[in-house]
Amino acid sequence: MSDYGNDNRDREELYSVRVRAGKRTYFFDVKETRGKDLYMTITESKRNFDNSGNVHYSKHKLFLYREDFEKFEDGFIDATDKIKELMASGDFRDPIAERKAYDEANPREESASDDKSKSEKASESSDEKTAEISSNDSSEDELSSESSDTSNSDDSDDEVKFEDL
Repeated sequence: MSDYGNDNRDREELYSVRVRAGKRTYFFDVKETRGKDLYMTITESKRNFDNSGNVHYSKHKLFLYREDFEKFEDGFIDATDKIKELMASGDFRDPIAERKAYDEANPREESASDDKSKSEKASESSDEKTAEISSNDSSEDELSSESSDTSNSDDSDDEVKFEDL
């Protein structure tokens, strides 16, 4: 226990937003250090199944300090602008357009197996968040980033703008 009355693992998020994107879920969590500085963790949680069919989540976490937000945002915007420019050239796949065209050509019929109840969805979300929290073994005094692979991500209906965080 520290002088501040909170152990690192007991510290709560000041703000959290979840963005679902296909098999991936992104968590944007705002936290504070013992010295009352603010920082953000960005966690990618991906649902996987083992050979027995049991669900487990692989997570990659990035710690972003407040003083780096502007540079991070600039780099992020530059990279997304470049992607838009390259996509406009027509030389690259557009998985978003491909999925939309597929969905329009193959409308899904609603069935009991396709519709998850609200309680199942809430339980699944809770499992993801619990798995994300339990995997946070690093102390906040040792903030570092973990690398993740940069595979294509699925489309998301949720849109989070960096300046809103």
